[in-house]
Amino acid sequence: MKRWQFWIGILISAALLYLALEHQNLGHVWDALITADYWWILPGVAVYFIGVFARAWRWHYLLRPLKKIPTLRMFPIVTIGYFGNNVTPARAGEVLRAYILKRHEGVSISASLATVIVERVFDAVVMLMFVFLNFGELSRLSGKSVTILGWSVQQFAVLGTVVAVIVLAIFLGAAMFPFQTEKLVRLIIERFLPKRIRQKTLDLSLRFLTGLESLRSPQEALMVFITSVVIWLLETGKYWFVMHAFRGLNLTFFELMLLNGIVNLATTIPSAPGYVGTFDLPSIALLEAYGIAGGTATGYTLVLHAALWLPITLLGAFYFAKEGFKWENLSGKESALPSESEPPNG
Repeated sequence: MKRWQFWIGILISAALLYLALEHQNLGHVWDALITADYWWILPGVAVYFIGVFARAWRWHYLLRPLKKIPTLRMFPIVTIGYFGNNVTPARAGEVLRAYILKRHEGVSISASLATVIVERVFDAVVMLMFVFLNFGELSRLSGKSVTILGWSVQQFAVLGTVVAVIVLAIFLGAAMFPFQTEKLVRLIIERFLPKRIRQKTLDLSLRFLTGLESLRSPQEALMVFITSVVIWLLETGKYWFVMHAFRGLNLTFFELMLLNGIVNLATTIPSAPGYVGTFDLPSIALLEAYGIAGGTATGYTLVLHAALWLPITLLGAFYFAKEGFKWENLSGKESALPSESEPPNG
C-alpha cells in the first residue's frame, strides 16, 4: 500500500474503468445482468480449470531438465501463482510460485523464474497469433473505436510482436548456444558491474540460464508452443460458454479468440490487482464495435472478468493458506519466503 507503483496501478485502473463505463446506461447493464442465465458459467469454469491443469503440465515440461516433478504436484503451485497475480500488483504471483517451488522441490528461484518468463513469452506469441488471425476482421472494424490507451489494436499488436519475437529469439539463442551465452554473460558482468556484486549477479544469471534448457531443441520449443495454443483455446472456450448466458451475444469462436487476445495483451499494462480496467475497457470497446449493445457488452465483460478471477483466486487462496504463510509474507511487510541461499523446507 505504501509503494508508489501500487498507487499508479490504482490510478490507471480507475481511469480505464471510468472510460469503460462513462457512456454506459447502468440501467441497461443491470437488465443484462439480471436476465443472464448464469448456469452457463459452470461449464466455462470447468473448461478454464482444464486449461490451468494444462499450464501445470507445461511448467512441469519446462522444468524437466532441472527436476522431474509430477504435474499433480505442480497444479497447486500454479493456482497459488494465479492467486498472487490476482490480489497483488505487478504479477507478484509469478515470484511467489517460484519461491514455493524452491520451498517444496529445491529448484533454484532464478531458474524457475526463467521458465516462468518463457511461459509468458509463449503466451504473448499465442495472443498475438490470435490477433493476427483476425486482422481482416480488425480491418472491417477499423472505423470503430477499438484502442488500447490510444493505440489502435493493429499498432499494439505490431509493437507486441516485435518485442515478443526479440525476447523469444534471445531465449532460444541462449538455450541453443549455452557456452557462448555464458561466456557473453561473464564478459558483460566483469566489464560493467562493480566488483562487490559481480559474483552474486553471475550466480543468479547462471541459475537463470539453466531454466532455459527445455528450449534447447526445436522439438521442445514446438511442444511448449503447441501446449500454449491449447491453453489459450481452452480459455477462449470459457469466453464462449459465458457468452451463451447473455441474450444478444452471438459471436463466432474466432471473434472470441480475437477478444481473448486483445484483452490479455491489454492486461500487460500496469494496473490495480485483478487487471481492473485493463481487461474491461478493451473488451467493452471491441464488443461494441461488433454491434453489441452497450449494456450487454458491459454485463458480459463484468461477469466474464469475475468468472475468470474469482474461482481460481479462491482455489489459489486455499492452497496458499495450506502453505502456512502469513498475509504479511505476500504483501512484502515481512519476508519468511526462502531465498536462493536457504535450503528448501519441503
